[in-house]
Amino acid sequence: MKTLNIATLTFCLTLFNLFSLKAQDFQGKAEYVYKAQMNLGRWGAKMSEAQKNQIAARLKNRLEKKYILDFNMEASVYNEYEKLDAMSGATDSWGKNFTPGEQYKNVKTKSFIQEQEFYGKKFLVKDSLLDISWNIGSETKQIGNYTCFKATAMIPSSKMAFWEFSWGRLRQEEGDSDSDSTEELEEAMTEVVAWYTMQIPVSQGPSEFWGLPGLILEVSSGSTTMLCSKITLNPEEKTDVQAPKSGNEVTKQEYKAIIFTKMKEFRDNRVGRSYSR
Repeated sequence: MKTLNIATLTFCLTLFNLFSLKAQDFQGKAEYVYKAQMNLGRWGAKMSEAQKNQIAARLKNRLEKKYILDFNMEASVYNEYEKLDAMSGATDSWGKNFTPGEQYKNVKTKSFIQEQEFYGKKFLVKDSLLDISWNIGSETKQIGNYTCFKATAMIPSSKMAFWEFSWGRLRQEEGDSDSDSTEELEEAMTEVVAWYTMQIPVSQGPSEFWGLPGLILEVSSGSTTMLCSKITLNPEEKTDVQAPKSGNEVTKQEYKAIIFTKMKEFRDNRVGRSYSR
């Protein structure tokens, strides 16, 4: 209880200091390290550890990334640092089809806008923010110089990371006899664990996550973790926190349908060529 009272007092003092400035002038920048576990599915059981390590080395630029969140009191822009592949000296063109582009979140208007490129075509995904019902607890831990509180949520897996694709998901949606039904798939849930600090009272966070009474410094969901490694408040060089504007406008659901249609065509054409030989 003592820890909670100190944190609450710190929050109030920080909030007073921030609002003593003009709200529109307040801005911050947070750097996040993104890490994902490699999922080889049923093929992984057939591979040796040496083969798995070789694949992990090849996919390192997909499994470990760095992102920047520029935020103010109402909105944020989340984007990846461009990084060249260490082996080829080129960007991961295949992986970029299924990774998030520049993301804009506005907590005042509850709007979400993401610029996305898929096989050379540019899309502008405009929708509402991800619906998250947080369960806020009293457990705390220190991340850098900030006291963070724990919050958890269960989110329908089908509502998260709309830009991603898996062949297993495609088989399930087609009603593969070896897979769960589409109805069962839609009910699958992902547990999300977030750590937020009330010392920075903005309702923002990395990727799709938001809605807590302080900046989210760490979040884990499924096989991924995003951890804040650096924070700069009111930097001398301001960033224009604006929504991206380029691309063909679609909703999240429409974009997912586009991906699955294209990948199904890709698979069917590849199978057709194999039979024609």
